[in-house]
Amino acid sequence: MKRILCLCLLFVAVLLQEAMAQSRTVTGTVTDKATNVGLPGVTVLVKGTTTGTATDLNGTYSLTVPAEATTLVFRAIGYTTVERNLGVATSIDVSLGVDATTLGEVVVTALGIERNRNELAYSAQQVSGDQVTRVRSSDFVSTLSGKVAGLDIRSNNTMGGSTNVVIRGYSSITGNNQALFVIDGVPVSNANNNTNARVAQSNPQFGNQQSGGVGTDFGNAAADINPDNIESINVLKGSAATALYGSRAANGVIMITTKKGAKNSLNINVNSGVTWSRIDKSTFARYQKEYGAGYFDAFRASRDLGSGLGPVVRFQDDASYGPAFDPGLMVYQWDAIDPSSPNFGRMTPWVAAENDPSTYYETGVNSNQSIVLSGGGDKTTFNLGYTRNDIKGNLPNSTIDKDLINFTGTYEASSKLTVSASGNYSRVVGMGRYGTGYNGRNPNQQFRQWWQTNVDLVKQRDAYFRNRRNETWNWNSSNTGPIYSDNLYWTRYENYSNDSRDNFYGYAMATYKFTDWFSLMGRATFNTTTDMQEERVAIGSADLSQYTRFNRSFNESNFDLFLNFDKNISDDISFTGLIGANLRRDRMSSIRASTNGGLVVPGFYALSNTVNPINPPFEELEKRGVDGIFASANFGFKEMVFVELAARQDKSTTLPLDNNSYFYPAAAANFVFSNVVETPWLSLGKIRANYAEVGNDAPPLSLYDIYSAQPGFGSIPIFSLPNIRNNAALLPERKKSFEAGLEAEFFNSLFGFDLTVYKENTVDQILPVSTSAASGYTQRYVNAGNVENRGFEISAFVSPINTENLTWTMNLNFARNRNKVLSLYEDVQNIPLATFQGGVSSNAAVGQPYGVLRGNDFVYLNGQKVVNSDGYYMLSDRADLFIGDPNPDWMGGFNNSLTFKGVTLAFLIDVRKGGDVFSLDQWYGEATGLYPESAGLNDRGNPSRRPVEDGGGILLPGVKEDGTPNDIYAENQDGDGLTPFGYAANNYEGAPRAMYVYDGSFVKLREVALSYALPQSVVSRIGFVKGIDLQLIGRNLWIIHKNMKYSDPEEGLSSGNVRGYQSGAYPAIKTYGFNVRLNF
Repeated sequence: MKRILCLCLLFVAVLLQEAMAQSRTVTGTVTDKATNVGLPGVTVLVKGTTTGTATDLNGTYSLTVPAEATTLVFRAIGYTTVERNLGVATSIDVSLGVDATTLGEVVVTALGIERNRNELAYSAQQVSGDQVTRVRSSDFVSTLSGKVAGLDIRSNNTMGGSTNVVIRGYSSITGNNQALFVIDGVPVSNANNNTNARVAQSNPQFGNQQSGGVGTDFGNAAADINPDNIESINVLKGSAATALYGSRAANGVIMITTKKGAKNSLNINVNSGVTWSRIDKSTFARYQKEYGAGYFDAFRASRDLGSGLGPVVRFQDDASYGPAFDPGLMVYQWDAIDPSSPNFGRMTPWVAAENDPSTYYETGVNSNQSIVLSGGGDKTTFNLGYTRNDIKGNLPNSTIDKDLINFTGTYEASSKLTVSASGNYSRVVGMGRYGTGYNGRNPNQQFRQWWQTNVDLVKQRDAYFRNRRNETWNWNSSNTGPIYSDNLYWTRYENYSNDSRDNFYGYAMATYKFTDWFSLMGRATFNTTTDMQEERVAIGSADLSQYTRFNRSFNESNFDLFLNFDKNISDDISFTGLIGANLRRDRMSSIRASTNGGLVVPGFYALSNTVNPINPPFEELEKRGVDGIFASANFGFKEMVFVELAARQDKSTTLPLDNNSYFYPAAAANFVFSNVVETPWLSLGKIRANYAEVGNDAPPLSLYDIYSAQPGFGSIPIFSLPNIRNNAALLPERKKSFEAGLEAEFFNSLFGFDLTVYKENTVDQILPVSTSAASGYTQRYVNAGNVENRGFEISAFVSPINTENLTWTMNLNFARNRNKVLSLYEDVQNIPLATFQGGVSSNAAVGQPYGVLRGNDFVYLNGQKVVNSDGYYMLSDRADLFIGDPNPDWMGGFNNSLTFKGVTLAFLIDVRKGGDVFSLDQWYGEATGLYPESAGLNDRGNPSRRPVEDGGGILLPGVKEDGTPNDIYAENQDGDGLTPFGYAANNYEGAPRAMYVYDGSFVKLREVALSYALPQSVVSRIGFVKGIDLQLIGRNLWIIHKNMKYSDPEEGLSSGNVRGYQSGAYPAIKTYGFNVRLNF
């Protein structure tokens, strides 16, 4: 890394020397004529040359010009072009007015090709770099939420946790549904390394994290992209937009263009910001404060533990259905048997805890510092940046440190040859990342499911720090160790994880112009990632002590060659096209190993510190090669009609030799009807339509069976086949997509909209289906299935106020997608995607939306829920009924920006309607008496936990089996620990699972930013500073509406295809802070 940095600095020094060796420097400010606000990104050129620069965030520029220069040209998209004579001036200020005829916004499309917006016949939506950094997040991907129609961002509330990025719904039943990230032509995967079913099959101790098992969320590689280096983001949605990228872009592309330097200039940008975060208590458990520990209304037998005979709390019970609190009653609690506690041998009042589990969460801090040096000479440009990001999480002992280095440089070797290169390095070091799912290292397993409301977290904290021992609230009756759960401070300071991720990606590119219309471009890109993850369970924990280590390396190389054509056939007919080839090579290797039988030496974490010889590690080696050729042709007629044809042929090593090639075409057309008849009220009018097909190869290791090493029998090694039989005759998947749209802007772009309708079908999917166990397998891979997504998207904008001192712009995004599994394989009607704890599963079922939840339901009579003779809800006979759909009905975003004399207030409201979620937290937590639903007064005004004969009990809404209104009060607590709630209802068969399926709708105030750009009259007094921008920012400050109890509807298990399930859900995080930007 040091060598790379030194080379970058040397290159920059050479470029600086060239930049300084010019004869004259001109400075100035470019402003909007209507608002008098500085315009960023305005191109300033010496007329007749390529010498130029761009204005900064405040609209200022500095340009070194040759002595013979006579005129400067100021050009910006959407504004009139202005020329100014230089004369002998060293300062030139310019105001630009809006040009209604200059609406041809440049959009970066597939393969990095820049296209005029009017030419595009498919949906592409752009987000500026400023919108990403306006309100910062530890993961820049999550900042896209609500800003792009049809883009579904699902982020977990874990520190540095993984994020799911899906465009236009889920289409692959068992494959990857995430969009591809492409940074300046370099593909970057957003996949995570969380444990999955394949790992769990050979290593049961790891569990299947994606279906609620044990695991730690280590995040995605895309989270390491430096937001300070982003110029713009273009979201390419349909297959026609992404076809040239091949099969890997079947789910859409997030196209990121990074910042570049400008010729004959030197700029330094410094950014410094700090944010603080706290949990949103509306998304955390709310406890009843009337009853304490136990499953029954009784203490343990009275004993004398040092202060006389007294009741002993049932600290072995992980529930709060115990005796009612009474401040006048003295009892022996868990700390009475802790010799280091001030309460050792003492009785204390029987009251609810003063410090409930919400006090466990700390104030998080995120510090972000960056510096960017950019500029260039006559023939060179460069951009060199460094960012340091230090994150302190909201859980104790949790940190992430990020170092990000970015470099991009270009050199015009001649008028025909231009070369460029980019290198980006990130190092991420984490400690104490969060456990997920039903996991002892997830504190919310205790807080939301198995807890005693009398336990004080401050006392638990003090108990650990007094002697660094596992002094827990649930003592084992036979020793002083935990019976169920560890002290949660022991968990965070002893059973924490360590991880690191190094990522290096970039490109080298050369472009040669044979003529002004014909050029050749060659490009090589690389992406290398290495991961190390360590997880530990200390001796003395409730679980068996253990050390696990995971190492992974991933390398991807791409070699591209393009022939580009750009020549008008006639005055009326334009033509652009390309012919290209791509070679892609991937290699992923990983190894996961764990100690066996526990650790020998406390505090020493190594695979050699194992009681028994370690079992064979889980090792993977995956290779993939794809060779592709492609071509596109674009024709335009009188700037009114545009037609685009594209095709690609790929050959993949993950498919059978005789079936490893697949072809997919695309065709698109649009008509700019506003250019037919010019009217003063119509600025732009365009209709478009396209059709495309995209192929997709098989996952690696899907063709031939492979053996996995298993624990040996004595000295005899054992190898076994997987449960899924591979298939050497697989065909590629195919996605067929149709899209049509209408774009319009009115009254000099005062308001406008973009409406898109689409229909996509993914067929010949590669699926695991059940097979006879007599074959030695339980499943086998086949080509089958058809998943359809259809819907519409709207993005609209309006600028209702646009005066000299006040501007107001609003942007609206709305998307509705309808997803359905049309077919699977032969007579197969359902494929389980995940089976969850609590008797619920996620499924791909014919005729249903993808990912529907199945479980048992209520019994209904004339639409009313039926109760049995005990007053409990009756269970349906079948446990595989459809009880929920995790897909949202629609999503939307409302983005606002209001500017008054240099002060800008911006905010974003993010909306999701629908999307069902099953809560294991409520399923367990209500049955263990944690929540207010299990306590309080009933409709007769009596404590519901009293016996029914004493006026207690709960009357559930519904009817009896004979159809009459229910008048049977169910015991809220009986001698066997039964309740009407969760797993404890119906003699522990449980309540209907549908009872704990919630509507996941929400309306969130996602972002707020108040910024102030100091006037140039103030800044100019500081000679070396060009601009100062101050910001106050907030993120996730207010959940305006939600339906889920005590939880964040967005929270899930980890990124992946499985949705609609919560277990140990983390609360939402509110963030607020400040940011300062300086330009030199």
